[in-house]
Amino acid sequence: MSLRSIEEFDLKSKNLFLRLDLNVPLNEGEITDETRIMAALPTIQYAIDKGAKIVLASHLGRPKTDEDRKKLSLQPVAERLGELLNIEVLLVEEPNGDAPKALLSNLKPNQLILLENLRFIPAETKNEKSLSEKWAQFTDVYINDAFGASHREHASIVGLPKLVKNHGVGFLIKKEVEMLNKVLKGDDKPFVTVLGGAKVSDKITVIEALVNKVDTLIIGGAMAYTFLAAKGICVGRSLVEKDKIHLAKELLNRFKVRGKELLLPMDHLVVSAIEKPGTALKTENDNIKDGYMGVDIGPKTMDYFCDVIKNAGMVFWNGPMGIFETPEYSKGTFAIAEAMANNTGLTIVGGGDSAAAIAKSGFSQKVTHVSTGGGASLEYIELGHLPGIDILK
Repeated sequence: MSLRSIEEFDLKSKNLFLRLDLNVPLNEGEITDETRIMAALPTIQYAIDKGAKIVLASHLGRPKTDEDRKKLSLQPVAERLGELLNIEVLLVEEPNGDAPKALLSNLKPNQLILLENLRFIPAETKNEKSLSEKWAQFTDVYINDAFGASHREHASIVGLPKLVKNHGVGFLIKKEVEMLNKVLKGDDKPFVTVLGGAKVSDKITVIEALVNKVDTLIIGGAMAYTFLAAKGICVGRSLVEKDKIHLAKELLNRFKVRGKELLLPMDHLVVSAIEKPGTALKTENDNIKDGYMGVDIGPKTMDYFCDVIKNAGMVFWNGPMGIFETPEYSKGTFAIAEAMANNTGLTIVGGGDSAAAIAKSGFSQKVTHVSTGGGASLEYIELGHLPGIDILK
């Protein structure tokens, strides 16, 4: 069965429960990155234009203490949404109380409701049926547009849509699924996947899911050192997952047997101590001397990787090439971002650190799609489905 889009429902005067991912970073109550808010706007605006009576719902962070509750209120998000949509946003402090239902009965056209941080209620993460039933009492239509939370089996993600017959997805999830399905099919050739980040163990299931579809797999970041070690190359004090070396050997062999490319760094940027960026050196080749550790890919590797990316029919990228948060170690990651921007095919960035990196590089608008879900986008690639999306089919 296919997913129903928000456009397929009559929303006029209907009570719409719209689950969003407004999990934005805050610093002293100030929003430091609005990406997720901006991504939610088209669906909210569509619902406003169609005359729906809207209840927005989202989580924010992982509140555990009373202090967390003060820091992780959605109040700053409510204020920003009000400014962006030119509408009054009513923040409901008790999402599991009677206030949402009462407010809906008298809601004016220039108002919408935002429930306070859903994770303030233990019943949300426990997926308690009583909470879903409370919300279902006032919900005519349920729409999920929280791709970044759709791998969670929480009440607002899987519990409520079970109880609401009219359920579907917003524009964001529709696009996420469409783009990630292209990655899973791998029809646009040559298909190149770029994986980085710290650990092989974090990406092994992604590699397994794509091993029979990719033409070239590029591996950078700290996870590359485990693969280099598997080839018997000296990696100095670089991070190596010793218990994954046998797995790396197996994958190298699988690519060789298939006649496909698995590309690893041919040179590196290395330091004797991470906290001393001023002492960084470039290696001549893929060997790293004892006492040194890799912190980024080297210039030869950048050129090589970028040439492969520029000529690809489709590129999927997840994970930085180095410790990009430190400017001296960010060149490799930003080179990949620029190569993605210069590619004229399909270019998809798989959320998390990669989304942060491409935003920092200034090339976000020049790629086909930047996923809003870190863990969710990887899980979708690994499994081909997510609980919060399956429930809507």
